[in-house]
Amino acid sequence: MIDGVGASGGRTLVLGIGNLLWADEAFGVRCVEALHRRYALPETVEVMDGGTQGLYLVQHVQAAENLLVFDAVDYGRTPGDLMVVRGDEVPRFTGAKKMSLHQTGFQEVLSAADLLGAYPARLTLIGVQAGDLETWGGPLTPEVAARLDDAVTLALEELASWGIAAIPRAAPLEAGSSDGLLRHGLDRAAYERTDGLSAASG
Repeated sequence: MIDGVGASGGRTLVLGIGNLLWADEAFGVRCVEALHRRYALPETVEVMDGGTQGLYLVQHVQAAENLLVFDAVDYGRTPGDLMVVRGDEVPRFTGAKKMSLHQTGFQEVLSAADLLGAYPARLTLIGVQAGDLETWGGPLTPEVAARLDDAVTLALEELASWGIAAIPRAAPLEAGSSDGLLRHGLDRAAYERTDGLSAASG
């Protein structure tokens, strides 16, 4: 996690939400892991695995002037399709079809932040059409996994439009390092090293 306050245009939060143990639900978390592993961002940017924390994320959203969210949602499109949604459209897209508890939770997070008078000035969702949300312990489907790099590229472009530059790391951070985002031991390579069930079962 890269913490800080006072980015270009205010503090920025890059948030990945979803459940690592439900196949394509992991997309948002895998995106922030990939971004953080490969790029260094200013101290004014916080990169966070929001998991399925729901309303526990309100204080982080309240503190953000700029909010960029990665998530797997249902657009009714072809699995793997990416879409960038901004501003007032974001809550509607995350609620287009409730697929899991975390989606409703994130809508509530945005509503709560708004009611409390601290809503991000900039809000962008980078979402993917999920293919599989039923397989417990399953990996990302090939269609969704193939879009991780594209999603990270879209995020870098969005951040650049906000005046935030990402610097490629000389070498990607190692999974399982002391770094907060990568030390949980459920990095994608380890999680999917066999049939996708090893991390979930043990």
